[in-house]
Amino acid sequence: MVRKAQIKDVNRVHELIDYYAKQDMMLPRAESEISENIRDFFVYEKGRALSGCAALHIFSDKLSEIRSLAVCPDHIKEGIGTGLVKACIKEAEGLGIKGVFVLTQKSDFFNKFGFVLTEKKKLPQKIWNDCSICSKFAKCDEIAYIKAPPERDREL
Repeated sequence: MVRKAQIKDVNRVHELIDYYAKQDMMLPRAESEISENIRDFFVYEKGRALSGCAALHIFSDKLSEIRSLAVCPDHIKEGIGTGLVKACIKEAEGLGIKGVFVLTQKSDFFNKFGFVLTEKKKLPQKIWNDCSICSKFAKCDEIAYIKAPPERDREL
């Protein structure tokens, strides 16, 4: 079941993100950063265990990002990632934010939600806030995808 994260979930969210960060598949997040942004996170609870997490980070009234999507390796292909992405999209829509983007190495996964390829330069808030201070900035291997009505894409 997908639910909003609580402060008690910080350690497990950190473990999930750290697992993929150590494989260079995701950017690392410090526990303190996760704690400060816990309200951005959703978690997938399976029984009493957290099997996945994702965050919706808001940049403006027009643009948000799904970030830190991580699923326990033992539970991949069980719909956990799908549930987390749907929760993030639903929250963005509920807030009136039409543009949701992701930077990912897993492009096929996001296509099924209506995300389309976009250029990173169309995401200036992300580039200047996060990417410019990232250790991978000069050699970024992530692809940008956005879910937005075509007429709004230019406004983001």
